[in-house]
Amino acid sequence: MKTKELSKQLRDKVVERHRSGEGYKKISKALNIPWSTVKSIIKKWKVYGTTQNLLRAGRPPKLSSRVRRALVREASKRPMTTLKDLQCSMADMEETVHVSTIA
Repeated sequence: MKTKELSKQLRDKVVERHRSGEGYKKISKALNIPWSTVKSIIKKWKVYGTTQNLLRAGRPPKLSSRVRRALVREASKRPMTTLKDLQCSMADMEETVHVSTIA
């Protein structure tokens, strides 16, 4: 089961307690989070030096948010336009997109 991410303040508390010499189980019981989560937070802090959420791996979006907004704006102006027309209007904006990307 997937759970929500912990707040930055809580992760900072975990690191702070670890730096003061508390063990994983003590921190876990005090903050009411699993010890494995405490361990993961501390490991990430040691490796990356931060408690912020890191970027996740994955394919970058084909369209930038700016191009996507322009595409939506264009389709809203002319609701009965075809995909080919939208593709041509994107080409006018110097963005090459495939019809299946727009669809």
